[in-house]
Amino acid sequence: MSAVTPPLPAHVSPPVPRPRRWLPRPERLLTSVVITLAAASIVIPVVWVLAASMKEKGEFYGNPWTLPKGFHLQNYVDAFVKARMGEYFLNSVMVTALALVIVLVVAVPASYVIARYDFSGKSWVQTALQAGLFINVNYIVVPIFLMLIGWDKALINLAPDGLFIDNRIVLSLVYAATTIPFTVYLLSNFLTTIPLDYEEAAVIDGASRFSAMTRIILPMARPAVTTVILFNFLAYWNDFIIALTLLPGKHKTLQVGLLNLMTAQRAAADYGRLYAGMVIVMVPVLVFYAIIQKRLIEGMAAGGVKG
Repeated sequence: MSAVTPPLPAHVSPPVPRPRRWLPRPERLLTSVVITLAAASIVIPVVWVLAASMKEKGEFYGNPWTLPKGFHLQNYVDAFVKARMGEYFLNSVMVTALALVIVLVVAVPASYVIARYDFSGKSWVQTALQAGLFINVNYIVVPIFLMLIGWDKALINLAPDGLFIDNRIVLSLVYAATTIPFTVYLLSNFLTTIPLDYEEAAVIDGASRFSAMTRIILPMARPAVTTVILFNFLAYWNDFIIALTLLPGKHKTLQVGLLNLMTAQRAAADYGRLYAGMVIVMVPVLVFYAIIQKRLIEGMAAGGVKG
């Protein structure tokens, strides 16, 4: 038996469906062309580098747009082992992961306090954080390097080989410190949009402030947390200037190792190994974005819907 929908009361008017807004045909065509060209400008270079990384040395002397004759995976083996890209890859993973952990451990409680509490000097703290957004870390990398050199000279009796330069943990700390203003600014602004009723209900039920933050507020702030993780990951992973300056020794990151590989392979005209190194640099970014993009899009969609 099928359910019968009860009639609406006389004083209630039925909902009127909103008409869909369609762009005129020329504008739709122009939009499709622009989106297609933008996608092609991203996809074609990635596919071309991937195909070039599987070519043998002799295939580069012909048409550069031809497909590889086979899957020459030896380029990746040479890049990982002989060019030490595997070692540099592990260094980048360690530095990036540690920097993300540090910035989240510091920025999440700081953002919560700024968004939820009033304290003396709060306006000064917010002004300082906003000022930090306009400081490009590449402009202050030399002062940071000189400061760390000075600390190494002061501790030369305790650490003759140096403690702060060519240290992956120190590089992670520098990464985290330089991205705290952006992270706190974004998270604190998002937390102010979450009503206080959720925390008050949790406190009435016996939860502490820390428990309310971690169990109630953080899950609701997942879109903002996902956004800062993605942007900070890209900043750490793709950094070249800071890593080149603070890791001048053997602990190179992947970006610096790629520069060394590019210099060596250009002289040897072995471009397959060079393109294999480029793929090694690109793949983690693509994989990370593929993992996180669903949550990122869900968060953006949730933030765009009101009431």
